[in-house]
This record gives sequence, C-alpha cells and structure tokens, in this order.
Amino acid sequence: MHIENLKRKSIESRKKILKYIFNAKAGHTGGSLSILDILNVLYNDVMNVSPENFDSNTRDRFIQSKGHCVEALYVVLADKGFFPEEDLLTMCQYKSPYIGHPTKSIPGIEQNTGGLGHGLPICAGAALAAKKDNSPTKVFTILGDGEMAEGSNWEAMMFAAHYKLDNLCAILDYNKLQITAANEDVMGLEPIDQKLEAFGWAVKHVDGHNIEKLLETFRGLPLEKGKPTFIIAHTIKGKGISYMENVLKWHHGVPSKEQYDLAIEELDQQLQELETVSK
Repeated sequence: MHIENLKRKSIESRKKILKYIFNAKAGHTGGSLSILDILNVLYNDVMNVSPENFDSNTRDRFIQSKGHCVEALYVVLADKGFFPEEDLLTMCQYKSPYIGHPTKSIPGIEQNTGGLGHGLPICAGAALAAKKDNSPTKVFTILGDGEMAEGSNWEAMMFAAHYKLDNLCAILDYNKLQITAANEDVMGLEPIDQKLEAFGWAVKHVDGHNIEKLLETFRGLPLEKGKPTFIIAHTIKGKGISYMENVLKWHHGVPSKEQYDLAIEELDQQLQELETVSK
C-alpha cells in the first residue's frame, strides 16, 4: 500500500478507535492510539494474513500480547474484512463477543490474551513449529513496556534465541507509561537494548509512528539470520490527540462528548493537512 494511503488509514483508524470507545464508554484509549501505526503497517503491508487465508497453515501469525489495547486491533481487523465494522458498535455491551481483550471467538484473532507475559511465549512456540514444518510463516507480537516486568517474557526470549527463531519478531510499544506511573518509577527497563542483545536477540530502535521507518524495518526482517528480532518502537501514549499525548490518565480514560468532538476535529485537521501535502 502506498505510504500516503497508510498515513491516511492511520488517521482514519484513530477516529474509529475513539468512536467505538466513546460509544462503549470503556476502553484503553492511550495504548490503542500508540500501537495503531504498527498494526496498520503490519496488516496492510507486511504480514501474509487475510480473511481468505486465515485457515492456511502458512499464514503469518500476529498475537497481541498487550491485549488490553484490543480496540486498535478490532478496528484494523474490521478494515481488513474479517468482520463487519458495524459489529463494533456492540463493543463491551451485554453478550457482545467484542470485549475488552482479544478472544478467539472474533474472526482474525489467533489467541486469547490479557494476562500479561503470555503472548511472547505462545509466539515462540508458534515460530518453532513453523521452523519444524519448513513453513514460510512469520510470527509477530506486540508487548507493552510495563509488561516487560513479567518473567515469562525473558524465559521465552532465552527459548527463542536458543532455537534460532529468526521467523519471530517481537515489537515493544515503548510509550514509557503504564497504568499507575512512568515505567522508570515502577520498574525500570533500561538499558533495554543491551539486555535484549545479551539474551541473544537482534535489536533495533524505530520511531513507532513513522510509517516510512516502520516499513523499512519490517521489510528488512530478519535483522540477523539465525536470531529472533526485537523492535523497540518508541511511541506516544494517546498519539494523535493533543490533550491525550503522554498523559497517564488516558491509559484507560474515556472521552466526554466535548473531548470526543475535539479529538475528531484534530484528526480531521490532520487529514486535511495530509491531503494538502499529497497534492
């Protein structure tokens, strides 16, 4: 997909995330906005996965380990045609399958997630299975930076390096805020790149909102033959909405009508600016 189309899709998808969170009166707004550009690039340029091939053993796999930011994934999957987008108007309502974490009852979702620290171990197993099957399958996951305190992630990292799973790519949504405070005030990660390299992974930093850089990075996988890849994606919690960016309360804040209207106005302005630049 053309870069300008990807940029446009990101802005339009942010509007949809806000629409469905506002309608549901529930959701993890800040993190959904921070991972959106990554999901957009993965599903619309990088991964071999679609409603048509989802039953194929050779499809690429994506598991959202930070499952609480499922709203972004729902919007991207609906846009890809996995289910009708209007279904999301039922999100978080009684008996709706569109709940606040990914479940396999939703078309396009590979695995139930929500308990943090589970996604990477599952992906490591899937990547090893693909290797044993001589399959072209690539496996991707997004982890939250607060999630990195879970020991199961580090066990999975040792496993993936030991088995040389260069078909595995983990992406860190490094927005540097978690539910209660900044990461460095709760459980510091740095020097995160050196720790990951010591565990045997190929590591790269990237601007998690720069479509061009994300495309360049993902198209160049694996970073090193024989090593799993870890992308440290520097992101902004609440990306795209001025009053949400880097503000802790938007971890799972829901906008009021006035705040929602202001956010949509800002995103519409961004679309107009993009159209002007594209001409």
